[in-house]
Amino acid sequence: MSMIKGHWQLIVIVTLVFALWHTPVVLPLKILVVFLHELSHAIVVVVTGGSVESFSISPRQGGLVTARGGNRFLSLSAGYLGSLALGMGLLFIALRTHWDRALLGGFGGVMLLVTLLYVREPFAMLFCGIVGAGMLAMAWYLSRPLCDLFLRIMGLTSMIYVPYDIFDDTIRRAGIRSDAYMLAEEFGGTTMLWGGVWLVISLLSILLCLKYFLGRDSNLSFGQ
Repeated sequence: MSMIKGHWQLIVIVTLVFALWHTPVVLPLKILVVFLHELSHAIVVVVTGGSVESFSISPRQGGLVTARGGNRFLSLSAGYLGSLALGMGLLFIALRTHWDRALLGGFGGVMLLVTLLYVREPFAMLFCGIVGAGMLAMAWYLSRPLCDLFLRIMGLTSMIYVPYDIFDDTIRRAGIRSDAYMLAEEFGGTTMLWGGVWLVISLLSILLCLKYFLGRDSNLSFGQ
């Protein structure tokens, strides 16, 4: 069966992710987006002069980065919006370049490096180790179109998951100790205020991203 081309391919991927959202099939993808969330925290901590002490993710779609120093405001703000930016970047590279195998292999290498340096909890070590090694194997053995498909699924899942996660963590359950809760504690405002700002930014970013991709005439199908 021939590959679905153009915009229809993206629509089919999004439809399948939504249809399987509450099943174990999508759970690894959700946890992978959580990894992107925590990775965004860690990157901003290091870029702003701090150091990462530990890095963890859980099967309940939670995560935690412990760090010293860095810009606290930027690092707290980086989780949701950073994981969205990384997801959109993955989708952009999949749609507009031929770097799919290199990117997938590089991402797998990053997961393994983070695991080696910072991860100490059993589940996080197992998940990051298996997924990171799996990405390296996919980049080495699978064709570019299949690597391209995996990157598209990762990117689109991030774009679906991040706004939902912001709403759930900062508005629907505003009392839990989320990034927005800690930001409000340390810099003022409320959890719902910061969550609302992030939600608006995420939705506008997604709309602009979709407008850019769906509004162009260039071919969005798999490359050869």
